[in-house]
Amino acid sequence: MYDEPLRLRRVLERVRAAEEADAEPLAITALALDTEPEPFADVVGRPFAPFAVGSAWGPAWGTTWFRLRGSVPERMRGARLELAVDLGFTAVQPGFQAEGLAYRPDGSVIKGVEPRTAHLPHEGGDAHEVDVYVEAASNPTLGWRGPTPLGDRTTADEEPLYRFARADLVAVDEEVRALGHDLEALLELAVRLPEDEPRRHRLLTGLLRAADLLDGGLDAPAARAVLRPLLAAPATASAHRVSAVGHAHIDSAWLWPVRETVRKCARTFANVLALAEEHPELRFACSSAQQYAWVQEHQPGLWERIRAAVADGTFVPVGGMWVESDTNLPGGESMVRQLVHGGRFFREELGVECPEVWLPDSFGYSGSLPQLVRLAGARWFLSQKLSWNQTNPFPHSTFWWEGIDGTRVLTHFPPADTYNGEITADELLRGQRQLRDSGPASRALLPFGYGDGGGGPTREMLERAARYADLEGVPRVVVESPAEFFAGAEEEYADQAPVWSGEMYLEYHRGTYTSQVAMKQGNRRTEHLLREAELWASTAAVRTGAAYPHEALERLWRSALLHQFHDILPGSSIAWVHREAREVYARMGAELEGIVDTSIAALGGGGEVAFNAGPFAVDGVPALGSGPVRAAPGEVVLERDGDDLVLDNGVLRLRLDAAGVLTSVHDLRAEREVLAGPAHLLQLHPDRPSNWDAWDIEPQHLAHRTDLVEADELRAEVRGGVAEVVVVRTHGPSRFEQRLRLAPGAGRVELETTVNWQHRATLLKVAFPLAVHADRSSAEVGFGHVHRPTHTNTSWDAARFEICAHRWLHVGDASYGVALVNSTTSGHDVTRAGAGERRGSAPTTVRLSLCRAPGFPDPDADRGTHTFRYALVPGADIAEAVREGYRANLPLRRGAAAVEPLVAVASGRAVVEAVKLAEDRSGDVVVRLYEPLGGRTSVRLRFGFEHRDVEVVDLHERADAEVAALAPYADGVLELGPFQVVTLRVRR
Repeated sequence: MYDEPLRLRRVLERVRAAEEADAEPLAITALALDTEPEPFADVVGRPFAPFAVGSAWGPAWGTTWFRLRGSVPERMRGARLELAVDLGFTAVQPGFQAEGLAYRPDGSVIKGVEPRTAHLPHEGGDAHEVDVYVEAASNPTLGWRGPTPLGDRTTADEEPLYRFARADLVAVDEEVRALGHDLEALLELAVRLPEDEPRRHRLLTGLLRAADLLDGGLDAPAARAVLRPLLAAPATASAHRVSAVGHAHIDSAWLWPVRETVRKCARTFANVLALAEEHPELRFACSSAQQYAWVQEHQPGLWERIRAAVADGTFVPVGGMWVESDTNLPGGESMVRQLVHGGRFFREELGVECPEVWLPDSFGYSGSLPQLVRLAGARWFLSQKLSWNQTNPFPHSTFWWEGIDGTRVLTHFPPADTYNGEITADELLRGQRQLRDSGPASRALLPFGYGDGGGGPTREMLERAARYADLEGVPRVVVESPAEFFAGAEEEYADQAPVWSGEMYLEYHRGTYTSQVAMKQGNRRTEHLLREAELWASTAAVRTGAAYPHEALERLWRSALLHQFHDILPGSSIAWVHREAREVYARMGAELEGIVDTSIAALGGGGEVAFNAGPFAVDGVPALGSGPVRAAPGEVVLERDGDDLVLDNGVLRLRLDAAGVLTSVHDLRAEREVLAGPAHLLQLHPDRPSNWDAWDIEPQHLAHRTDLVEADELRAEVRGGVAEVVVVRTHGPSRFEQRLRLAPGAGRVELETTVNWQHRATLLKVAFPLAVHADRSSAEVGFGHVHRPTHTNTSWDAARFEICAHRWLHVGDASYGVALVNSTTSGHDVTRAGAGERRGSAPTTVRLSLCRAPGFPDPDADRGTHTFRYALVPGADIAEAVREGYRANLPLRRGAAAVEPLVAVASGRAVVEAVKLAEDRSGDVVVRLYEPLGGRTSVRLRFGFEHRDVEVVDLHERADAEVAALAPYADGVLELGPFQVVTLRVRR
């Protein structure tokens, strides 16, 4: 028996080849730039040199301009004409190789040129001359092949990567092209249906009849007539419904630099506009206000076309965020600003409000997000990434996601498990099969289009959508917007949808909490500097009338938000991206320090020590109302006991062995030993992920470790009343310098590790075995914290072997707790050691992940010197952990000694997270605060300036009756629920 599908594929190939009825080569000239990309107007007047098809072009990251010229020959007039351009495309996925953007001679954009969108419309009619410019980018194909110098233009060579393959004017046989679409849709459906399915046999029989007919000659109309009854058979009444949404997920940086993303956006968006002229049914969902802003700045003509397409519904802005950010690593206020700056851009520049948050590719989702989604005015949430879970399949497709505060948002995970769909029968049937809730639910969303510069949706995808719109054997397909899908799903299913509570942890890519140390440290420092700059500038404006730096703060926030993109901040981009990001963080830091200094000077700087966190803090940390008070300072005693060092400040007594390893922390207040073993202990693990180097930590590698317990040097002294121990260690190519400080009367141990990191394929952690039997850890996330089990009772528990925490992580039992606070890292693990045969509880070990050394995509990731600062806080409860976490991240400021806080928490329990002037530049003061411990509280606020009224508003600083009803405010008292975030607008 012969292979019927194989024969039919050969027929399809022959039909596809016959789409071009004729071709006429175009003359080519070229201009290779030896600089970064330049605008059309700066290039078009320069001399172009003759260039031949088959010639090599394009070093890595280069730009070559091609000019294609010719005229329509007499024989081709009257046909549908297109320009076929092949820059030397390879079989590699579109978006990960050469790309181009075609221009008319007047500089207006035609469309992108990528492997699946390489045909350009001929716009000049039968007699018009062909004259097209193509700006071609020779982006290297990095793939996943391991360390490569091609990830940065400073290390890449100048060898050309591509050979120009084609530039022809072609005449298209539209009936043959349509026949190809018919054959493909039916054949791909037939081979995906079960072999005992009658529909499969009917499809194959009809296709073979058409093939027999085509063997006698390419009679497209006759063959299409044979296939027409097969395409007319309607879907069953109970058929699954797929909302197909045009999409082109474009990473704002990844295996290309930010500057290339600017061009990828222009190419893809131009493709969408060109495709919509041919297929007006297209609905293209596009997130990330930053990407629209790039087009607005660099391609104003294209921007105006996008604005028109938004108005007519073709272009659908989604997500309402500045970029598709990571959500684990950014602080809570950063997530607010993603929504504020993104939403404001969409509202002011495009006249739309986004009803959904759209994050298909971020590496897990913080439990604080649902509340922020709703406070920003959105109703729905879309992701897909948890389909990548290595251990536990996520149990729902459409569900209510409940945040840590109790807020719920209707959420959908496309069951076809892709955000780069092609509307194939395979995808449609897979989505139908994997719809987790297919009893009461009948709808799913399928984003379709080539992403990352691959060109977005194509004609072929929309042709398949048309044929699958109502066809027996396959789900019904309707091309529509995300809002139309969600509205239908909400109506159909919302009252029956299950609930998922808390964070959505991705069981994959856990190394992104640690990779590229400078990204984590730069982001953390920038977030706190932005906070301080707004606070001090607001205080100076209110107190002295100083000008508030609206423009500078907006620009700096937007730069910080861009760098929180889910392949920049997580450390999973090429070397070029991280090199530039380090430079950006340094510039932002200097500018923000300047804003702080200027504001303090305006307030009468030059005086005594000011409040640590700015003028709303108590004892240098955010006010939480009542809480533990620090012991009065006392003298620190530093002495030797045999080979050991002993430090005692009357609150804590520390002991270090001869190698400088911390062996005891005795809490003199509680008369309790804090440690269960050697602490502040550096540990090395092999780190060789199977696939995604910068992304992954694999559990089997954690079973092998090397403890660094040998000291090259040990020094101890008391200086300025503070005892400090310095230990120097070396291992292999790396050098480690650890510092321990104990201040008079302090209830915390200040710790620091500076490492000249030269290891490869290695993970560095620092361990703290603690004498508490904790069944769970509590870790700070944005605007609150989450609890995670320390045991591995279930596969869900075991999968959380590496976790993310912001400024603090806390463990404890019923009588005692310990916090580990930090200013420089996010990755942690918490384990409970077995007690063996001895009686008693098992201790809990908390470890910070400090450095990794992945080889891809940046082969020199983290080589160099890094300093990590953290502190051990014995006897801490959660409130103390919150307080100490802020203390560790906010520097001591000098000057403005007598500044009264603009706002203070007089009683109750709240953290004031942001104080700023209103976005609308009215001069109103905006205060954002939250309940940090997970309980209800009444908070009395005291404002240190004259004001007319105080209003509870949404994140966009607008009046909203529903939002106001959630947080009653009267007579200076605000009622807060667990982890509730509230924004107040105070009118001066």
